[in-house]
Amino acid sequence: MAEHFDEQAAMQHYLVCGSEDCQKNGQFYCNDCGRPLCEQCRNEHLKSPDTKMHEIVIDIPEVILFPETNQEKGKIEPPEEVSTDMKVTEKQMDQSEQKSDVQQTLSLSPSVIKVNEYSVPGVQNACHISYKSGRFWVSDSRQNLVQTDLQGNLHQRIHTSSLFEGSHTVTQDEDLVYTDSDNNVIFKMTPDKIITEIINLKAEKYTPLSVHSSRINGDLLVGMIAWEESRLTRYSKTGKEIQNIQWDDEGKELYEYPNYITENINGDICTSDYDKNAVVVVDKSGEYRFSYEGQEDLTFFPRGICTDTLGHILVCEEDGDVYLLDQDGGFLSFVLSFQQGLRFLHGLCLDDENNLYVGQYFTKTLTVYKYLK
Repeated sequence: MAEHFDEQAAMQHYLVCGSEDCQKNGQFYCNDCGRPLCEQCRNEHLKSPDTKMHEIVIDIPEVILFPETNQEKGKIEPPEEVSTDMKVTEKQMDQSEQKSDVQQTLSLSPSVIKVNEYSVPGVQNACHISYKSGRFWVSDSRQNLVQTDLQGNLHQRIHTSSLFEGSHTVTQDEDLVYTDSDNNVIFKMTPDKIITEIINLKAEKYTPLSVHSSRINGDLLVGMIAWEESRLTRYSKTGKEIQNIQWDDEGKELYEYPNYITENINGDICTSDYDKNAVVVVDKSGEYRFSYEGQEDLTFFPRGICTDTLGHILVCEEDGDVYLLDQDGGFLSFVLSFQQGLRFLHGLCLDDENNLYVGQYFTKTLTVYKYLK
């Protein structure tokens, strides 16, 4: 176990990672080994046959402030106004004028309202959320993947090998598509529970991390890693490879750890890259557009990402903030901030009514907010 803090780790209450030759912040702690671990070393720790069943917790003092609550199934809380500044910029107003008539009926609300909160059965936390037709698939850090409804009823449960990534998506046909990172394959399960393998990456030695089903054409967008390289690949909905996205125009790698993916209404592919500490955006042809690396003087560890019907990009960050960006990566506002008591945000999802669902690492409760009117 590391015996000293570096300056950055001390400021954030993190120990230095206890793995050999690693000096990253040790946000996690293995109770079995008695040492702190960074994000990358924790993932490797949980994949090793010798340590995959070890108990790993967040190594931060604030843990005791956020115990898991025993809530009644589907219990609706009274609407709660959240004092988040949601000022609309001139740039955003110009973009909104370009949207369809249906989309123009929506706009940013002057305040964010907490409208619901309920506990997800069968999981320990909510690392990723996929929504379709009133039902959710929610995955946790213990390789559980469950389907639940808005009343909190458990409908299906699957054991997977995926951990903290955006490892599942629901297609337009309501098929569940999910990754198997241990075996480097991707499966599809139909509504009548028929499971088939649709993508096999064993020969390429890539490990799939994240997957997203396009709302535009049904293509599957997959973020994956191999030894010292990462890429994003587009497949047809039947699993045929269409496009690889890996480098920008200067030959630099676009991705390091593409752990959450979504698609914007203009076809842009938006990727939350934890190791790059950035949101990386390319257009539908794979051309690099921009990267968003957070606000000045604030740490930025992006996790779950989604887009709304106005083309906004929403990304949640471990420290407890949900960022609202325009289509060009311009910062508009914080939809939520750590001041509302949220911590270690991972899952982020919008339903058909533009309600925002937020999942956290320390609780299996999904909190629901309305930020559009």
